[in-house]
Formats: sequence, C-alpha cells, structure tokens
Amino acid sequence: MHPEVKVKPIARALSLALAAILVSSVFSVQAQAPANEPRHKVSSASDLPRFSYPVSMAPSTLLMADDDTFNPLALKVKHDVDSVLNDYEIEDKATLRKLYGVRLDVQLLTNDNHGAMATIDALRSLQEKPQAKATSGMIDRPLVEARLSTRSDSGDVFEKAFEKNLRARLDGMEWHVVQDRVKQAKGSFEIATPDLIVASEKEGLDPAASKSNTIDLDAASTLIEDRAFIKVIYPVRAQALAALTDFIAARNVLKPDIWAGREVTLTADQKLTPVRIGIWDSGVDTSLYPHQLFTDPSPDGHSTHGLAYDIHGNLYNGDLQPLTPEQRQAYPQVVQLEQGLSDVYSGIDSIAATEAKKTLASMPPDQLAHFMKVANFLGQWMHGTHVAGIATRGNPAARIVVSQFYDSLPEIPFPPTVEWANKFKADFQQVGDYFRTNNVRVVNMSWGDDVSEFEQWLTKTSAEKDPAARKQAATEVYKIWREAIENAIRSAPHTLFVCAAGNSNSDAGFLGDVPASLRLPNLIAVGAVDQAGEETSFTSYGDTVQVDADGFQVESYVPGGTRVKMSGTSMASPNVANLAAKLIALDPALTPEETIALIKQGAERSADGRRNLIHPKATIALLKERKIAAKSSR
Repeated sequence: MHPEVKVKPIARALSLALAAILVSSVFSVQAQAPANEPRHKVSSASDLPRFSYPVSMAPSTLLMADDDTFNPLALKVKHDVDSVLNDYEIEDKATLRKLYGVRLDVQLLTNDNHGAMATIDALRSLQEKPQAKATSGMIDRPLVEARLSTRSDSGDVFEKAFEKNLRARLDGMEWHVVQDRVKQAKGSFEIATPDLIVASEKEGLDPAASKSNTIDLDAASTLIEDRAFIKVIYPVRAQALAALTDFIAARNVLKPDIWAGREVTLTADQKLTPVRIGIWDSGVDTSLYPHQLFTDPSPDGHSTHGLAYDIHGNLYNGDLQPLTPEQRQAYPQVVQLEQGLSDVYSGIDSIAATEAKKTLASMPPDQLAHFMKVANFLGQWMHGTHVAGIATRGNPAARIVVSQFYDSLPEIPFPPTVEWANKFKADFQQVGDYFRTNNVRVVNMSWGDDVSEFEQWLTKTSAEKDPAARKQAATEVYKIWREAIENAIRSAPHTLFVCAAGNSNSDAGFLGDVPASLRLPNLIAVGAVDQAGEETSFTSYGDTVQVDADGFQVESYVPGGTRVKMSGTSMASPNVANLAAKLIALDPALTPEETIALIKQGAERSADGRRNLIHPKATIALLKERKIAAKSSR
C-alpha cells in the first residue's frame, strides 16, 4: 500500500467519501459459485460480481471506530475478495492488483503478517511497469518485516526496525527508475493526516451511503485502505519521512527532459493553413487565446466559439461553466493549492508547497470536506482551458472550437436515466455534426467513462441497495452513452479525434473506457510518460493505446491566465493533438488516417516495447519527405 494513493485524489481536487452507518450482522452478496463448478471467465470489468455491505453509521465515523466495530466489515470484504480470486478466472493484472491490495490492507489491520508477506510478493509479481515493480511493497514490506522481527507493531524498538528496513530497501533501488514514486511517497507523508482522510470520506463516501445505508465493494475497499493508512502506516510517518528525505537528498539528480529537443514551433511565415481544433472538454477561457479562436458567423443559441451543454443536456450560450459566488471566491486558493500539491509530489520546496501544507493542515474535517467538494468542481472547471493551451502551443494557425459539457458524472446530483442518456446522445450527434460542417480537423477528448462510473453515480443518487440492480441500470445507460460517443466520432470522418488513455493504471479495453477503448479509423488514444519518456505510474494502457506523450507536470494556462503544471493522460492527449494540428497546418490535404500513420511512424518505440513516444521533429521531417516524394513523382 503506497500512501500516495490516499492523497493523490486530493491533489487533483477529487473527492472520495459517503455517509450513513455501521456494519450490521447481515451482508448482501452475490452468490458464490459451488466448488464443483468451473471458474467464471472474466473478459471485462462488467463480468466481475458486485457486493453490497449494510452500514449503520457514516463511513467517516466507521473509519475511526474501534476494532470490534470495524473489523467485521473488513473480514467480510476480505472473504468476498478471496471468493472472487478463487471462483473467477481473471487475466487482467490491474484487477488482480486491486483485489490483492484489499487483501493486504485487511491483513495489515488484523496482524496477519505471514499472510501479508505472501500478498506483498503476489502484488510485486503483478506489476507491469518497471517503476511500479521496483517500488512495490516499498513501505509495507519493511513494516511487516519489523513486525515479525520485533514481535510488535508499535514502540521504539519496532519503529527503529522499520526505519532500518526501509533505508536498506531504498538503498537497493536505482534512483533513475524509482525517483518519481519515492518523491510522491514523501509528498504524501507530508500531506496526509487522519483529519484529511476523514474529510475525504465525509465528502466522497458519506453522502452516497446515506441514500441506501449500504456501501459497495469499491467504497468498502476505500474505507479499508484509509483505515490501514491511519492505523498502520501513519504511526511510522516520522521514520518513513526521515528515510525518504535522506534517500532523495543523497541522489536528487533530475531525469533528463527529452521533450524540449523534440518540440516544433511553427511560425506565420511558413504559409500555414488555419486548423480548427475542437476542445471537447469542460470549457475554455477563450479570453486567453484571442488570436487562436474560431468564430461562428451564425451561432444558433450558442457561443460564437462553439457549443456548450448543461448537466441536463440543454444547449446554452457560454464557453465556460458558470460559477457560484462561493466557487468564484475559492478559485484563487484552489489554483494555489493545485500548484502547491504538484510541487509537493515533485519534491520541490516552494512557497506554494508550504502554503498547500498549511491550507490542508489548518482545516478541521467538516470544513475540509466542504472545501474539497468545491475544489473538486473547480478542478474539472480548469481542465479544458489547461488542455487548450497544450493543444495550441507553438501553432499560430490553431483555431479553438469549444465543445463543453460536464463529465464528472458521479458528481451530478440526480440519478442517470435512459431519457437523460438519449438527450445527450442527441447532443453528441449535434457535436459531431458541428465538427463536420465547420471543418474541425482535430478534436481533443481528455476524458473517458466506463460502466463503473455510472454505477458510482447511481450509488450516490439512488436508494437502490441491490448492487446487481445498480449494475443493470448503469449498463443500460452506459450502452447509450458509448454509442453516442462512437456515433459522434463516426459522423465526422474527416476529423481526427485524439483521446486520453485514462489515469487508472488499467487496460482501457478491459474497463470499456470510452472513447479510449473504441477502435475507429479517425481516433487515436494516448498514454502518458514523464519528462524522460518513462511510463507514469497512473497511465492506462492496452491494445487501443497507440502512442505516448508527455503527461507529467505539463505547464499550461488555467482560467484567469495563471500557468499551472498538471499531470495526467489529459495532458498527454493534447500533446498529440498539438502535433496533429501542426501536421495539418503544414499539409491540409492529410486525412485522419494519414495523420495517425505519420505520428506513429515518427514515434520512437522503447526497448521493452511498452511505449511509443511521439517525436514531433521526426514526424514533421517525415511529412517534408513525403511532400518532396510527391512532387518528384509528378
């Protein structure tokens, strides 16, 4: 269990919490297959069973309850996780990592130390990325080893043994491989407190639990993970910070940045053709890009710069979602917090980092939970503007076309329905038609949705206690949503759509994440790497993910004009859109298929075959060679 898992969502201004109630003696679960039946084949995330757990108090209250109150839930969840591992044939390693992670958290909480060591070994064998494999069990293994050697889980002797074990483990790691993970772990220890975790549960788990007096497996897993952090990991915070700080200080050589040398900046004297770039996202502060805007000569009930839809699917005139007075007042603090937490997790000792720590430490849980809810909205509100800056960087021919909607689906205050999905299906068809009729050549889609997101949405807004019923309802809405996105892309065949692979360290195809899991000739999905071209810990992957781009600490504008660094495949995707738009500005005759082929041909494949790093300079050179060859063949 890595502590950054606890706090990273907060760094992104995301929430984690719900409310309702303590565990009763009866649990609702889907039936386990009899021992004589073959194991169930799991081909997608939808094939996994769903579980539900009654609670008799708010999750944030249960989190801090005594062991006699909390452990029955933890053990029941572990029983269900073990049943899935025993009864289902699962090849997807991300799913297995998640299940084994829950098992480990319960083992840590119940002092099953020998079992925990076996699970730590299993988790390491399931890691696919070099950095993840090298740092797997970074905190857990030294801790369990200290428990076993001292026959204790607290006290001075135990703490010294843990720190000694951790230092020895760190010393065996290669800095160039593990530096990002180690810095993130240190940052998490600097930020995470029990109050912060309680606040995240109040904001993310408590409201949903209050609807049905139940929590699902995902919520229960979060609750158990948070409990393990507070009860097991946080008590050795001082020792962990000392070891991590010394390790970083002795080796803090930054990775080389490969991207500056690959960058291509176009100039107006290159006889460029204007290229319309759709930013299908949360909206854009168009005032920041006065010379890079598309203007619709005859808008029909919408902005002159594109389309915008509210949460009900109604078209309105605006480029950015409107803010409440409270959101507007909080915005400067949220921007500062975003940058400060980015610095904390990057190991940068800045004024913004210091202020971020002060902000989170100064708020009691109730106040912090409300602040997180506001910050959650503002985090997505900033998103589209940041993406637009990346997509148009270094391209005077770029013309932004806005397509705005709210994709933080589980935060919508009413339950999803077939009628709602069909409304957006019509909206998305309008978006596709708008792109086609206005000759939008490139569209960036730094978002994605899968069935679990609709299930989470229903958990937060519906009183339905049966997880199977929620899954059925969510699947029905998701199918319409998926079809709506696919139809929109198909309806603009001369437009290249570029999408983010996702940030769940999972196979986008297994999850059914749309648009990243779609296979269409005018769509390319993008994974994220860091400044050195190495896989980020969060990037998703899979057969549909064709190239990788810089998605780590990418700087761009947020509304109002402040420049902020953000990380995610949301930042990698517009880097590819940027390259595509530059290619088309230089050669407007390129089709989406030809543009994709050039980008892939110019990309650099890593030695392990896991990454295809875009190379703008090499790709532009290929385009020039292509044009020369075309001229000579006439």
